[in-house]
Amino acid sequence: MKLKRHAKIKEIIEANKIETQEDLANALRREGIEITQATVSRDIKELKLMKVPDAKGRYYYALPTNPTNNVPPERITRVLKEAVTNVLSSLCMVVLRTHPGMASSVAYALDYMQWPEVLGTIAGDDTVFVAVADKQAVEQFMARLDNYL
Repeated sequence: MKLKRHAKIKEIIEANKIETQEDLANALRREGIEITQATVSRDIKELKLMKVPDAKGRYYYALPTNPTNNVPPERITRVLKEAVTNVLSSLCMVVLRTHPGMASSVAYALDYMQWPEVLGTIAGDDTVFVAVADKQAVEQFMARLDNYL
């Protein structure tokens, strides 16, 4: 089922400008695939979908352009700079607020960078939770992130 769903997501993304996870879920439902927001979020991450701007400055999901996953550093920087609106931290967690629909792109960018202090990320629509090992790791992450924002 997952392989069929992923194939359908790729087909939908290539044929339409899908701006939000909700838009993608609705498109899948129109194709007869019942899906939850959590599953859409996981699929976006697994397929490594990114948000890219169109000529009018609106962002929509796109498949990775480089199958080897060599994302140019300037693209990662641009995603973080343009998408992150607020950063909060606690003992072992950092919360990044983003523009609507951009959280999965930010989580992908952070995962792609493979910073040793990041244990993992979870993305919603406009929020990314970043788990780190301890308070020192939070400080390291925050200092590193400052270079991108």
